[in-house]
Amino acid sequence: MSAPAEDRFKSDRTSSNRAGVTLMNNQVGHVVAQVMREKGQVKVEELPSMIRLDGEGQIHFNYEEIADALGWPDFGNDDFEEIMSTHYGRMVVLDDEVVLFANPEDAAEYIGFDLKEVE
Repeated sequence: MSAPAEDRFKSDRTSSNRAGVTLMNNQVGHVVAQVMREKGQVKVEELPSMIRLDGEGQIHFNYEEIADALGWPDFGNDDFEEIMSTHYGRMVVLDDEVVLFANPEDAAEYIGFDLKEVE
């Protein structure tokens, strides 16, 4: 017996504390996924047309680590944008890495998010 409709479609506004990206299922996407898999804190799911990476709290895509794994002299924002199709969580793009934050308040210092309580 299935759950009543009101239970199945109930809204939940609590934080999942998760962030993630979808990468192209190509050679570069596979290498990035392997680098992230080795960190241990990221779940990697390889699907026929994409690679999904999900993590808790924050995910750091360090460009130097990725470039080393690829055997490239460098890897940067353009390279990351080329293989990434979607993301969820607050994305902060820095010169040497991309950081995904599950909660905007965790990225406050980067995005100018005001953490002051409203009176």
